[in-house]
Amino acid sequence: MRRVGRSETRPSGPVPSLFAADEAPSGVVEPAASDARTEALAAALRDRWGDRLHLGTSSWSFPGWAGQVWARAEAAPLLSRHGLEAYARHPLLRTVSLDRAFYRPLDAATYAALAAQARRGSPSFRFVVKAPALLTDAVLRQPGSGAPAAPNPAFLDPATALQACARPLAEGLGPMLGALVLQLSPLPGRWLRDPAGASGLHRRLGTVLALLRDALPAAARVAVELRDPELADPALAALLRAHGALYALGLHDRMPPADGQLPMLRALWPGDLVCRWNLQRGQRYAQARDAWAPFDRLRAPDPATRATLARVLRATLDAGHSAFVTINNKAEGSAPASVRELAAALLEAPAAPSAAPSSAPSPVSVPTPGPEQQD
Repeated sequence: MRRVGRSETRPSGPVPSLFAADEAPSGVVEPAASDARTEALAAALRDRWGDRLHLGTSSWSFPGWAGQVWARAEAAPLLSRHGLEAYARHPLLRTVSLDRAFYRPLDAATYAALAAQARRGSPSFRFVVKAPALLTDAVLRQPGSGAPAAPNPAFLDPATALQACARPLAEGLGPMLGALVLQLSPLPGRWLRDPAGASGLHRRLGTVLALLRDALPAAARVAVELRDPELADPALAALLRAHGALYALGLHDRMPPADGQLPMLRALWPGDLVCRWNLQRGQRYAQARDAWAPFDRLRAPDPATRATLARVLRATLDAGHSAFVTINNKAEGSAPASVRELAAALLEAPAAPSAAPSSAPSPVSVPTPGPEQQD
């Protein structure tokens, strides 16, 4: 098949299926009643860009979303197991970032069960899946601290990519896979500063990208997300273009702000957009989680990031391409509320003078951020 376009102990193989694909749910999660503003935003987005825009959140099992996504507060395990259908019925939520796959590889039956739930909620729903850390982290990490413990022998290993990632996704999600994201976790220095290490990284990544291109469903995108900004250079852009892969716009404190990453998007233009708005700059995950839980409303609005993202989205969609944007609760305090405000900003964004994210040409050069932190 050909396509276009925190630390915890990680087991070496797929985990058992959470439920069978045809299992009748033992609990029912009711969707929240939609308000007039949300319905109007969703209708306007569909009228303008059809099914090419997929907005959503990172994961979905948050009781604090009661009133926004759920009719009432439900226990997180119930939402995790049976909440995806109700989530997919929300007028604006057309995708979700399946982050659990990063921590443990999922099997085809689990993917198929999730696809069945989402399909009942919305046939046009698509998944953004985060590839397993078993494949994308160069080191094995200590439980709890996340400190590097040993080199990871499966890092960008083709057999691991096929068995723990591509095959289960193709069999379980099939055409409901919108994008697979390879988030390269922070790399040891030898991969970054040693020319031989950088060359080896590109060889490994190119081999995996070629394999994924042939093994995944035809319409699936593969995107590479960074946690080391020095990797965002012309060589990486050329590698991604050669394999029909995308640069994932990863908005995270380890990376430059959205404006600072536009050179990579321009280097790969034209094409689809994959963006994961993970964490507000200046925050750490635990800090934001503790301050902003239960994620029931915006706690720290970030209008500058929202405006840049709306501008990039508008250029992408107006040029006839597709876009997948997922937002974490740690971006502004409540992912569903962030989705709603981004939808409004997108509809208000002026049309780009050209069909690119920015009309000004620029070399691929992404500045180095401040202190590093692990995702």
